Amino acid sequence: MSTPVVSLEELDPQAFRFYQDAVEVLWQAEIPFLVGGAYAFAYYTGIVRHTKDFDLFVRPADAPRVLEAFRGAGYRTEMTFPHWLGKAFSGENFVDVIFNSGNGLCAVDDGWFDHAVSGEALGLNVALCPAEEMMWQKSFIMERERFDGADVLHLLRSRGPALDWDRLLARFGPHWRVLFSHLVVFGFVYPAEQAKVPAQVLRTLASRLLEEAERPAPAEPVCRGTLLSREQYLADTERWGYQDARLPPHGAMTQEEVTHWTAAIER
Repeated sequence: MSTPVVSLEELDPQAFRFYQDAVEVLWQAEIPFLVGGAYAFAYYTGIVRHTKDFDLFVRPADAPRVLEAFRGAGYRTEMTFPHWLGKAFSGENFVDVIFNSGNGLCAVDDGWFDHAVSGEALGLNVALCPAEEMMWQKSFIMERERFDGADVLHLLRSRGPALDWDRLLARFGPHWRVLFSHLVVFGFVYPAEQAKVPAQVLRTLASRLLEEAERPAPAEPVCRGTLLSREQYLADTERWGYQDARLPPHGAMTQEEVTHWTAAIER
């Protein structure tokens, strides 16, 4: 693929040295990782963004070892959210150590590594997060202050014909409506590019929608909005009696994790 990478000339020299050292630290520790965020996004779409963070994706079991390796290299670290995110700091710059998603749905498993692609970041040859997993994670980010829908559509525009659609559908599983919503909006945003989404995928999901519409509604009131935004559906779970879809038996997060994740809204 010949899409551009993030320009090193536009990256702060201190940030560049820190990010490059972060890669070297994990290489030395022999801990498998993937590069995601702005670098993978630029590789797939050609859209270059500059941020003060660098996203490294690791398996959940490896996250504590990653933070230990950074501490051993002299960096301050924290397990910011034990269910999905740690950080390593160097001045104003930081590395995000990501092993799940904020809603607890998108754990980094072997499939991420099995389908990773080779690319360049910071002048180094690294493994990048697969486009399918990037879409899966980003599709659920619908906060008031951040909405990743445009990122999903840009990945579809650039990678649609090359996507492993069977694997993408399997990733969403019972949450296929979230994927379907992005696919419908894609046809609105890019009417001349609709062929990049296979018609069979749209037929499959439309058929599911019609089948569900004819079934009796579930008896228990569940709000899945909390899988999309940690803030905007609090009234539903705290005042109106809806079950939080992040908690068992619907989700995999604990009440403590949900409380910690919600409390961070104020910060």
